[in-house]
Order: sequence, then C-alpha cells, then structure tokens
Amino acid sequence: MTAPTGPEAPEGIDLANVEAWYRANIAGAAPPLHFERLAGGHSNLTYRVTDANGAVTVLRRPPMGELLPSAHDMFREYRAISALAGTGVPVAPSLGFCDDLGVTGGRFYVMGFVQGSVLHDHADVEAHLPERLRDRAGRSLMEVAAAMHALDIDEIGLGDLGKREEYVGRQMNRWYRQYQASRGSTPLMDELFERLSARVPAQQRASLVHGDYRMGNTITAADGNVAAVLDWEICTLGDPLADVGYLLAMWAEPGETVTTTATCPSALPGFPSRAELLEHYGRHSALDLSDMPLYVAFSFWKVGCINQGVWDRYDAGQKEAHDVDVPAIRASVDRLAELADEALRSL
Repeated sequence: MTAPTGPEAPEGIDLANVEAWYRANIAGAAPPLHFERLAGGHSNLTYRVTDANGAVTVLRRPPMGELLPSAHDMFREYRAISALAGTGVPVAPSLGFCDDLGVTGGRFYVMGFVQGSVLHDHADVEAHLPERLRDRAGRSLMEVAAAMHALDIDEIGLGDLGKREEYVGRQMNRWYRQYQASRGSTPLMDELFERLSARVPAQQRASLVHGDYRMGNTITAADGNVAAVLDWEICTLGDPLADVGYLLAMWAEPGETVTTTATCPSALPGFPSRAELLEHYGRHSALDLSDMPLYVAFSFWKVGCINQGVWDRYDAGQKEAHDVDVPAIRASVDRLAELADEALRSL
C-alpha cells in the first residue's frame, strides 16, 4: 500500500480505502470523510471522523512503523468494548473492526462518538469540570471501577482473555525483567522487588482488569460522571485491586506532585482525597481493602519500571526526543521508588 498524500490524508489513513471500508461496514456512513486527530490515546492514532451528513465516529489504529507482536492490540480493545456494552460499565459503542492490513496498513476499529471531555491535565479540568462537580467525578471513577470488577468474566464472554490467577506476582516478574533489560540502576527498585515479592497479597477474585485505569483514560460527562472508559488495549484478567491501587497511585492531592509519565489533574481543588476514594470504592465492593498500601506500592514500582524503559529507548536513540525532558524521565524512576517505599512502609 502506498502512503496517502495530500492535505486531507492524515497519518496512517488511506482515504480512498478507508472511505470504501466505511461505506461497506458502517451503517449509514456517507463519505467523504473528514479526520481530526484527537489528543491522548498513548501512541495509537485516534481520529474523530465526520461524514458528509455530519455523523461522527471515532477510528483508532496503531502507530506507524514496526511494532512488537503484542503491542497496540486493536482487536483486544474492540473485543472489550463490545463485551461491555449493556453491562453498566460505560464504553463507546463498538461499530466495526477491520483486520485487513491492505486497507490502511494496520488493523483498526471504529466506535461511536461519546460526548464529554477527556481530562488529561489541569487545563482540561479548569476548562471543562467546575469545582462543584469534581467530587462527583472522582467518586464516579470508583463506582465504575467497582462495577467493572464485579462483572462475571465468563458471562460477558471474556473468560479467555488471559490468565486469571497470581496477577500481581506475574506482573512483577514481567516488569522486573523489562527493568533489568532497560539498564535499571536504582538500588531501591531492586530492593522493592524483593520486598514486594515476599508480600504479594492473596488475590480475592479474578476480574476484568483495565491496566491503566485513571481519569485521563475516561470521558467525563458534563455532570461529572464517567461517560465512557477508553484505552482497553492492555486489559486482561486478574486482581481487581491492582486497578484501584494504580488509580490511587496516580491520584495527586493538593500540594503534591506525582512524578509519572501520566498527568494527574486531581491536585486541583474540589476532588476527593485518596482516602475518600478508597472508602467510596469499598461502599460499592465486597472486597477486603486492608492490603491496599501493597497495591499502591506495586503501582508506583511498576510505573518506575515502565519509565526506566522509556528513558532507555530515548537514551539509546530508539525514540526521537523532541521537546521531551529525558533526564526528568530518568529522575522519575528514583522518585517513584521512593513513593513505593513510603506506601510499603505505611503498612
């Protein structure tokens, strides 16, 4: 397939082929199509697509270039939102999946457009979420998480999505291998691996786990409630409290700075505290939350492993560092290790 050209051809989209696919697979689609790149969504290419009648959908495809076999799994995302339709966990409607690489060079899927705002940073919150609705927004995140974790994974057709048991232990071994392969050199990270491995909490149930559950991966409606959960590409089965620990680790309170690659707009006034979030989750879940500091520590440590890998790719020249503070990414690994240590010592 030749690369698309012309002012109307966005990155990763062969206009003629995609318009033909839309006409054949998306009910009522009326080309020509207009594509607008949406911010966020990790490195995946996400477009708001408007047809000649003004109908709006969203197309999501992997980034350009050579990819790892398991990376940017568009079918996994499409399968997840399809399975979650009607469950009470808000997701965008799934409209179609394309497995034919000949259409535009990568697998992609199309979902319905959901009204609301993706709150990546302070500016997004200040523009779209007034202070009086911020408490509701935080509590809605926990209500949706509890609903997701309570689903019967076999009943919704996702029982074969991954291994069910020993999620945290498997994740720790996987990320520690990645950390070591990425020239990890923070002694506290090594120490934390040993301490956390010795205290892996017993998994209470096997649930659908999002894997990157935070405000920036949801659409927040005008009333403060979660309108849709996005970015399901690393979802799997496992320990539901890993999602809760991760959200708490990513949740900054006023005056705090959580040093991660993910922005943390919750430090603005009006949002609930971490303690209030956890209490609210407990009201909607029957799970024992007494080991939550372990899950928070694990989450900080895991993000430290991830950031080490990001730094290593930049430092080795595998990624272009335009407007990226590469030393800050390396420094974040040390800070995340300290935060993990603090959480672990709080037990």
